[in-house]
Amino acid sequence: MNDLDSLLTLLTPEGRALLDEVRDTDPARELAVATRLRRTHPAELVSAALGQARLRQRAVAKFGAEDAGRMLFTPNGVEQSTRASVAAYRAGRFAALGVGSVADLCCGIGGDAIALARAGIRVLAVDRDPATAAAARANAEALGLAGLIEVREADVTEVDTGAYDAVFVDPARRGGRGRIFDPEAYSPPLSWAVEAARTASRAAALKVAPGIPHEAVPEDAEAEWISDGGDVKEAVLWFAAGASAGAVRATLLPGPRTLPGTGLPDPEVRTPGRYLYEPDGAVIRAHLVAEVAEQVGGGLLDATIAYVTADELRPTPYATAYEITDRMPFNVKKLKALLRERGIGTLTVKKRGSAVEPEELRRKVKPQGPNAATVFMTRVAGAPTMLIGHPAR
Repeated sequence: MNDLDSLLTLLTPEGRALLDEVRDTDPARELAVATRLRRTHPAELVSAALGQARLRQRAVAKFGAEDAGRMLFTPNGVEQSTRASVAAYRAGRFAALGVGSVADLCCGIGGDAIALARAGIRVLAVDRDPATAAAARANAEALGLAGLIEVREADVTEVDTGAYDAVFVDPARRGGRGRIFDPEAYSPPLSWAVEAARTASRAAALKVAPGIPHEAVPEDAEAEWISDGGDVKEAVLWFAAGASAGAVRATLLPGPRTLPGTGLPDPEVRTPGRYLYEPDGAVIRAHLVAEVAEQVGGGLLDATIAYVTADELRPTPYATAYEITDRMPFNVKKLKALLRERGIGTLTVKKRGSAVEPEELRRKVKPQGPNAATVFMTRVAGAPTMLIGHPAR
């Protein structure tokens, strides 16, 4: 049974009832549950329901328990869909631009379409994969949004978007061999998506990988890097009257808190101060470390590493501050002795510019004791260095 057939069987009355029955199945008991259910239900339907239960459990992290428990997923759909908090933020930006309708191209299982509809925006959701489109349609219905979301199974390059205020494109960035890093190898290619964005009457947004090279960003786009809970999720290229061409910004969720680029030169390298600031990943991807350094009155530990050091504690939402208590050249034996002396049993290892693997270091130093510390494996003015400290209070 293929993905489409599995989804369609789950939409039958028997399929829906079976989904409800296996909703909270413990993976450790799955074989026993399957054996019991196959006595009264077709084996393929039981397999489809249990598989969907697993996908729903995985989807909770992105969609929350309530929505995930009502939606249908494909394996790729769970992996590639936008986290609900990020989709809601983007939908809010569209709404603030006065957008009333969006053509959501490469819609996947409908995560962004759902967020747009919940913001009161009418959506045309398009995907060429039959199972994915079927899941998006089922999800719109399950969440009571079918009146605002039209799902169409089609090649996005052949869809006329002229009747919509805005375009959102989320090209596929995975292939048979894993992640795709070349924007022109996206499906559809970034160049096609950019041209589609430029034809939108009011606004457009293109979701791209957070590792996109800055030189690949079109000059007439605003580039925004987004993190959620400290994890970088995506970059978005905005084309709109409310977006500044050539601008960059880092947005941190929850919040949102947005740090705009101001064109500052790279900070100077300076000797380590009392505090070390670790910028959020979105700030680093957006090349806005200089803006953070200016906020905290600091400089860089090394010209090639995104650690900021300063003498004063100036809290900023765009970086995590640590108070540094010890500094020493890289030496595992000396670190082990210091940790034993301080009774440090909980050791957080962070690294930039170091080949040392955190787990390997923990194994070698064998931390023991009631106290906690953070060690930064990095470089200071080019020299391999260990900085030990704790989150600033």
